[in-house]
Amino acid sequence: MGAVVFVDTMFYAAIVPLLPGLAHSLHLSKFSAGVMTASYPAGTLIGSLPGGVLAVRLGPKRTVYAGLLLLAGSTLAFGFLQNAVVLDVARFVEGVGGACSWAGALAWLVSETPAGRRGRVIGSALGAAVGGALFGPVVGTIADAVGRGAAFSGVVVISLVLIDQARRLPLIHTPSGQGLRALAGAMRESRLVAGMWLVALGAIGSGAVNVLGPLRLHRFGAGAAAIGATYLAGSAFEASVSPLVGRFSDRRGRMRPLVMSVAMTIPLLLCFTLPSSVVMLALVIVAFAGALGGLWTPAMAMLADAAEGRALDQGLAAALINLAWAGGQIVGSSAGGGLAKASGDGLPMTLTAALFAATLVWLLLSRRVIG
Repeated sequence: MGAVVFVDTMFYAAIVPLLPGLAHSLHLSKFSAGVMTASYPAGTLIGSLPGGVLAVRLGPKRTVYAGLLLLAGSTLAFGFLQNAVVLDVARFVEGVGGACSWAGALAWLVSETPAGRRGRVIGSALGAAVGGALFGPVVGTIADAVGRGAAFSGVVVISLVLIDQARRLPLIHTPSGQGLRALAGAMRESRLVAGMWLVALGAIGSGAVNVLGPLRLHRFGAGAAAIGATYLAGSAFEASVSPLVGRFSDRRGRMRPLVMSVAMTIPLLLCFTLPSSVVMLALVIVAFAGALGGLWTPAMAMLADAAEGRALDQGLAAALINLAWAGGQIVGSSAGGGLAKASGDGLPMTLTAALFAATLVWLLLSRRVIG
């Protein structure tokens, strides 16, 4: 499952160093670049609930198969097509595939893991996913040099190999028969809602930085290789943090790492527009990625814990994680790009920092409720 989410996030993140070149060759505005970036999470948003229901009814294993097949076809299309609208559609389908892959993988892992080790296991899976995001910019940089078609063609082979390996793994799955009614009833649980918001918040920040960061670095003179190296370093930092935070949250609770992570992101967002050089801006982006590494794992573990407390199938809990992540990414990337086009990069970053600050206050006031 680590390999599955690794490949999924690798091709999701490959667009980062390609974005300035695509913006130039296809005459994309900041808003259009944000839409292209947001097309993947839009597909994840639409596919999140169906993916969760598939994981419940057909089982996590078959849901993973479906996600990998959609990933293969859509990524191949993104490699060879040259029209902006069609590329947006390809990214959208890729996002639907990601929703299925993540729903199946998370449901598979969480349902077979004791609660006392859940943070560690989720952190390890996220570490693998971030490792994919780490290599994504490398793939994008290679694609910028040799062409998208040549660089992305291997995804078909990789997906078929992963399907074969997943087929060989044992899985004890008893269909719960739950559907959207069970999901609606579980939404009355405050910890479930808190976990969703925290996942969405991290995605808002990530989406804004993933759109505006490459464009701002390019404005300062950075090429695709330098942009890819920046996000490579950020992903490496985030991948190293996630498993450690997962273990810490198993021992000390979910709230403490959440508060620390949210608090650390605020000054970094406010400092985003201050650097005037590639190196200094790159350091801010890398530090921000590390701070987010402390947010994802305990937030997802909190949501999984709450789902278990409400007897909600973990496939549907995974659907809520996908829904929250996708919604946050869409807001962060498309709204961030649109606001930046209208008034510069400072406004979207300040508004994002304000969301993190308000969430920090809410966490501190609600520790006994969602603790």
